[in-house]
Amino acid sequence: RDEIRDKPICIISVAGAFRKGKSFLLNFMLRYLENQGSDDWMGPDEGPLNGFTWRGGMERDTTGILMWSKIFLVKLPEGREVGVALVDTQGSFDASSTVRDCATIFALSLMTSSVLVYNLFNNIQEDDLQHLHYFTEYGRLALEDSGQIPFQKLQFLVRDWQYPYEEPYGSSGGDNVLKKQLKVEEKQHPELQALRKGLSSCFSDMSNFLLPHPGRHVATNPNFKGNLNQIDEEFIEHIKNLMPSLLSSRNLVVKAMGGKEVKAKEIVQYYKSYMEIFKGNTMPEPKSMLEVTIEANNLVSLASAKELYMASMESLCGGEKPYLNEQVMDLEHNRIVESALAEFDIRKKLGGEEFSLKYRDQLMSEIDESYNHYKAHNDSKNIFKAANTPITLFVMWSVLYIFSQVTSLLMLYPLANLANLLMWGLTFLGATWAYAKYSGEFSQVGVQIEDLTGKVWDNCFQPILNKAVEQGSEIAVRQAVTRLNSVSSPYPDSKKKR
Repeated sequence: RDEIRDKPICIISVAGAFRKGKSFLLNFMLRYLENQGSDDWMGPDEGPLNGFTWRGGMERDTTGILMWSKIFLVKLPEGREVGVALVDTQGSFDASSTVRDCATIFALSLMTSSVLVYNLFNNIQEDDLQHLHYFTEYGRLALEDSGQIPFQKLQFLVRDWQYPYEEPYGSSGGDNVLKKQLKVEEKQHPELQALRKGLSSCFSDMSNFLLPHPGRHVATNPNFKGNLNQIDEEFIEHIKNLMPSLLSSRNLVVKAMGGKEVKAKEIVQYYKSYMEIFKGNTMPEPKSMLEVTIEANNLVSLASAKELYMASMESLCGGEKPYLNEQVMDLEHNRIVESALAEFDIRKKLGGEEFSLKYRDQLMSEIDESYNHYKAHNDSKNIFKAANTPITLFVMWSVLYIFSQVTSLLMLYPLANLANLLMWGLTFLGATWAYAKYSGEFSQVGVQIEDLTGKVWDNCFQPILNKAVEQGSEIAVRQAVTRLNSVSSPYPDSKKKR
């Protein structure tokens, strides 16, 4: 969609164990976005909760990673629009998935999201934090490389919170629980301390929200379809508070990479790069993940710079644009190349300048290739170049015709006959060239004829034409100077007499 592709993108993913209500939660997010966060965004009490497929029971329902087909446009308080995408993920630790499958899905969700909602059950357990250990090592390497925090927002969401008498439902109680869980204490094992310190340094923002149980009817009735009047009012109350904290225009988090906001069209490159590294049978090392991120970041910068070049050249000489003088085209090309390189350089890229140098060279190579296509396209619009072969043949034929007539008058018949023979040869060449162009047959012969006439034109007629133009210009300049002098001195004789 053209209205989306150049907008900054916010990606909210929900990940966690299977059968814990992730898809159910995402459908409330869909309602909020579809109703643009209005006061009655929850909709009527009757009617099913549609959107991402979901159902009760023991068996998993979501497989892989699913992005909702519609990207929602939301206007931020400062006036600009951003796209919002919702992503559902396969639940981890079911009977059909290996540990590597679960780790891969979680990794893809975290690496590509601006906000990851970590859906947990009852409480934040130590094993829930251990699932993030892989990413703390990645984060450490990323921090060493660029000095920037690699991940953005991690939203813990504790479902069916059972201790509201200790910490109340909602964000305030959730943040207190999170603070307790992430507290580093001397009596803790060094590995647990390192995990907590790593998490705090890897995410620019971490928060927690405590949700109550949605009600007995939701959990036990196989025919439950999401009707609001069948959900406990306490759950509905806190869902109404949770959605704006994630999706309201003032709380949206735009996806960023290398300090630069990611556009909707650019996120595809990150998915492609991460999918490529996860094809193996083992989880890639954090260092390898960082290298893929650096590569994707540079490829996005390259694509953005090339798109700028292509768009500028299209507006200059593409499509139905008229023929452009070659010198003007070269000057404009150089100017646009400088703009494209500035676009590439201005984007802060992971890996440093040394790593990005080969992508800069690749950009120049692709630009040169594109420029050759634009030059050929521009030349095809030059009617004189397109007609260069027949014009050259006609001029040669005319010269030979005049020569044959003159030699006939002087009774130099051998030379006249030779000129007539050459004229018939030129006529045959012209007919062959026209047939090759019209029918598409003997195309190689047609090309050879064009090369021959091109050399004749460049070596014989073009210098004569240039000389004539040059002399004409000199005469015109002398006449202009003479007129200028006569205007500036209208009464030369009278001045002398004085």
